Amino acid sequence: MTLQTDPLLMPGQLLARGVCRHLSGAHGFAVVEEFVPERGKRVDVMALGPKGEIWVIECKSSRADFMSDGKWQGYLDWCDRYFWAVDEAFPTDLLPEGTGLIIADAYDAEILRMGPESKLAGARRNALIRRFAIHAARRLQALRDPGAILDGRIG
Repeated sequence: MTLQTDPLLMPGQLLARGVCRHLSGAHGFAVVEEFVPERGKRVDVMALGPKGEIWVIECKSSRADFMSDGKWQGYLDWCDRYFWAVDEAFPTDLLPEGTGLIIADAYDAEILRMGPESKLAGARRNALIRRFAIHAARRLQALRDPGAILDGRIG
């Protein structure tokens, strides 16, 4: 798999698209890109599985992109499993042990290493699922009624 170019999307967004296609199609997950689990944190992909499991996937398009990310460990408290998504040319030996690995391109992905499971506490899971649902519904509404964002009806 090689990362395809798209003039409207950045390389990390292309990886996220392939990851989302794979998780939703092959594994039955609902996915949201650029999700904010709490103020000051923004994950590239959050995935909600058919059994209520929550995965966080950080997409890294280059060595420099990975090396500049010092906040990824703060995302571990917001998921049951954590993954890196990179393209086939990425030097995967840079990625920390004890994390999942997904190889992706703009159109699909493959899970090469399952991230270890660390179950979320029930209260955090419930709050996160509600936040996920609200975020997804607002994003859908913004697509159907783009003017609503401008006049403050969606926020």
